[in-house]
Amino acid sequence: MSKLLVKADKGHGHVAHVTPQSAGWTYVGFDLHRLRPGETASGKTGDREVCLVFVTGKGRAAADGKDLGLLGKRMSPFEGKPWSVYVPQGSDWSVTADTELELAVCSAPGLGGGLPARVISPDDLGQEVRGKGTNTRYVTNILPEGKPADSLLVVEVITPGGHTSSYPPHKHDRDNLPAESYLEETYYHRLNPPQGFAFQRVYTDADRNGVRDLDEAMAIEDGDVVLVPKGYHPCAACHGYDLYYLNVMAGPKRTWKFHNAAEHEWLMKA
Repeated sequence: MSKLLVKADKGHGHVAHVTPQSAGWTYVGFDLHRLRPGETASGKTGDREVCLVFVTGKGRAAADGKDLGLLGKRMSPFEGKPWSVYVPQGSDWSVTADTELELAVCSAPGLGGGLPARVISPDDLGQEVRGKGTNTRYVTNILPEGKPADSLLVVEVITPGGHTSSYPPHKHDRDNLPAESYLEETYYHRLNPPQGFAFQRVYTDADRNGVRDLDEAMAIEDGDVVLVPKGYHPCAACHGYDLYYLNVMAGPKRTWKFHNAAEHEWLMKA
């Protein structure tokens, strides 16, 4: 199995756990909890900030000593926009499930910004359509760079069956602003219907001998997490199966500046 592919556990509980240490990088962490009604997930942010994303279901949230009430609405990630909670460093948080609940915990270093905990409602979220033809996908910006946070960038994308996404291939693995930013990234994938599969390739440019430092192609199933430490990372959704993914990005600067693969740049004009 690829070192970049993390298979979430089946069933309930704390089913996926990615840390900077386990991923071999510096910034991004990702956890996933599947809770039955009445069950609770909780944590302390320490020196990191967190974005709690209600992927599916409803739950009562508290953060930084505040009761944030009952949050969540959609019962499928393919229906509508999510509820989320931003939790700053040095805070406690908890979510108790009211229904079956899938909770993503996205984390990155806090920088002492002194930001308050806040609810991010669906009405706060911008949506956009990217691409055209069979490269069309639908993007919901949960925590974009224009919204307050220290390090985190969080976004979710729906790619219809038969379409490509994160395409033309792009990368963001050099700290070379303003041309390109260094950002680590995780993809949390869901499929509709769930028995489907999709594909993702993570690869770097070839050297003069045609050798790539990294080149892994993965079959993605419902609930998989893919690590993108560097390189290009396009996805392809198979016919009949829509693909959802939740992206978490972070790096030394909180900005998304990417570089398209030169050989595929023509696709931007086609």
